[in-house]
Amino acid sequence: MAGGAPAAAAAAADAPDVHQVPPSSRVPPDLTAAAFFDVDNTMMMGASIFHFARGLAARNFFSGADMRGFVWQQLKFRLGGEGNADDVRAHREQALSFVAGQSVGDLVRLGEEIYDELMADRIWEGTRALAQMHLDAGQRVWLVTATPLELARIIARRLGLTGALGTVAESEDGVYTGRLVGELLHGPAKAHAVRALAAREGLDLRRCAAYSDSVNDAPMLSVVGTAVAVNPDSDLRQMARERGWEIRDFRSGRRAARIGVPSVLGAGAVAGAVVGGLAYRRRLVG
Repeated sequence: MAGGAPAAAAAAADAPDVHQVPPSSRVPPDLTAAAFFDVDNTMMMGASIFHFARGLAARNFFSGADMRGFVWQQLKFRLGGEGNADDVRAHREQALSFVAGQSVGDLVRLGEEIYDELMADRIWEGTRALAQMHLDAGQRVWLVTATPLELARIIARRLGLTGALGTVAESEDGVYTGRLVGELLHGPAKAHAVRALAAREGLDLRRCAAYSDSVNDAPMLSVVGTAVAVNPDSDLRQMARERGWEIRDFRSGRRAARIGVPSVLGAGAVAGAVVGGLAYRRRLVG
């Protein structure tokens, strides 16, 4: 648990947009209750990082072979387990080597374009309605995701949510350094991030809700008063039944099968900046 503290602190501290989108003006603000939503396969069909990589490939920023290699490496990392600390560190450092020296602004611009092209139509309307329910009750709503912070903020802004907590890639003067601030916002780190944000914003976690599809987010689901399993994997579905958590499933059987593999990529993907950095490096040297 302690290993996730740096990422949690960085994610909560590096979220200046948390008050940009207020709760619904139709009701008085509820300042002590909020909702936290995972992104991949919870708010969005499949993995946001996978869609982002597809958008870069469509712009010929890298080859089909590079795209297949990226997908395969992420798939091995997720399906094979995260491994020991050295494995995780090596995976992260290899990915971050591509992002050093690249512009944060360029990455955000690409993310905006690709959201419109490949992500907007993949938002689960049922999950979006749940988020809107909280907004209409005067509550704030955050995305909490391993997705890179910049990409997570784009998704939150387009959905009219309060803000986002995501994996933080370090930057100086608008340029990525190639290092992460803390660790990936994944698993227990999400629970730390939610606690840190709650402390800063004066939230009563007993009055808050959390939504996720993955058993990896059990720590986050367990720190709030209301936990909801959305499009749950089999382990989370079983846990939800045992603990009396609500289950919402917006998938059809065939659609669930189709999105199963892409969705597994998102939870442990290091950063959208990883792919963005690879794309720009190829363009600069090409």
